[in-house]
Amino acid sequence: MNSATVRNLLVRGMLAGLAAGVLALVVAYLLGEPGVDKAIAFEDAHSHEHEMEVVSRSLQSTAGLATGVLVYGVAFGGIAALAFCFALGRVGRFSPRATALLLSGCALLAVYVVPFLKYPANPPSVGDPDTIGKRTALYFLMMVLSVLLAVAATLLGKRLAPALGTWWATVAAVAAFAVVIGLAYAFLPVINEVPQDFPAALLWRFRLSALAIQSVLWGGFGLLFGELAQRLLAPAPAGSGAGRAVPATR
Repeated sequence: MNSATVRNLLVRGMLAGLAAGVLALVVAYLLGEPGVDKAIAFEDAHSHEHEMEVVSRSLQSTAGLATGVLVYGVAFGGIAALAFCFALGRVGRFSPRATALLLSGCALLAVYVVPFLKYPANPPSVGDPDTIGKRTALYFLMMVLSVLLAVAATLLGKRLAPALGTWWATVAAVAAFAVVIGLAYAFLPVINEVPQDFPAALLWRFRLSALAIQSVLWGGFGLLFGELAQRLLAPAPAGSGAGRAVPATR
């Protein structure tokens, strides 16, 4: 794949990330922000210390939220596009559209879902401020471990494929990934700093909204970028709705 094609894919990845960020922003505003407001109200009702707001809550939930989500979308879109350039033709004989969607789904699982299941997102008023450094370090450790193990599982599957076939090689690789991740879950420290009187329903809805935001972001990116990459790398011939075959390697 030449540098001009990589550059075009990078631009398309950033645009797809921006568009996916807009979709995620809508979900975050409609599903996430009400839970944040209720968690802040709980904290205010149970705290005797009231600090002065540096940034107003209304600004945080509008311009601040939009800036954070959209910048994140553009950044991860560019990184994902570069990963796509490397993966295309190396993970199987898939079209650009299918490769983008497969890559997005695997990245969602490795980068977010696996760490989330061990260290789920918490709303304001949940968590000890003195342990925020430890909690952040453990979360990123789990994320890095998950990504590295996902890469290792992919390599393992490719190595086993000639002997076991694609299906059983994939099953073996996924099983190995699940076993090692399970061991990591068992040995890494457990963090439970949820106040006893914090509403369980509010905590559950907040975590579901956090998962929904990431799912929309990654899923939207996979669909949008896949379509853009398909049109660039395998344009349909004039008068035909079918794309050209994609070489196995690039």
